[in-house]
Amino acid sequence: MNILLVEDNQTIVKGLEYAFESNGYTFYGVGTIREALHCLEQQNVDLMILDIALPDGNGLSFYQEKIAPKKIPTIFLTAEDEEEVVVKGLESGADDYVTKPFSTKELLARVNRIILRNRKSSVVRVGEIAFDMDKMTVFRNGQPVPLTSLELKLLHLLFLNLNKVVSRNTILDKIWEWTGNDVDDHTVTVYLRRIREKIGNDVVVTVKGIGYRIDEDEK
Repeated sequence: MNILLVEDNQTIVKGLEYAFESNGYTFYGVGTIREALHCLEQQNVDLMILDIALPDGNGLSFYQEKIAPKKIPTIFLTAEDEEEVVVKGLESGADDYVTKPFSTKELLARVNRIILRNRKSSVVRVGEIAFDMDKMTVFRNGQPVPLTSLELKLLHLLFLNLNKVVSRNTILDKIWEWTGNDVDDHTVTVYLRRIREKIGNDVVVTVKGIGYRIDEDEK
């Protein structure tokens, strides 16, 4: 999955380069519209993150003239006082916007949601498992899987990050966020064991010392 960031602040570029590459994306960071056009000629870009104020032009105009016709999913980066401008971008077909300063985790989550939303089907299939990401239902060989609310959220987290490792620390943080309960590393092991018992042991891969991963079936 190829991500193109058009942003002239090199601190932001370097930070997002590390974050996206750590999450399994191929990342291209450029600082001008001219460089973005060159990258688009050379690479297949799956999603663009586009600053509005760029050294050689306006990101909104660039999107409307060059990106919208290509139907590349796009997230605008903007300052708070540019929201009216961004509304025009969204009305032109852009998918989302984030304001500076922003949370890298939130941006990654928004990218994941857009990628999933742009799939032809909301149902993701891995082996015997079919996960309907819109309805939040899971089936194994056509039969519903009786997951608890927390188990479903954990499995959803793994499916949101197909082909990428979700660290144990991330899972711990999410359990705390969802339940408000402090949990330890052993709790993660217990929950993942329960999920595997219900969906099959071959779906969730353990990456020793790091976390867990679900690999998408090859087409």
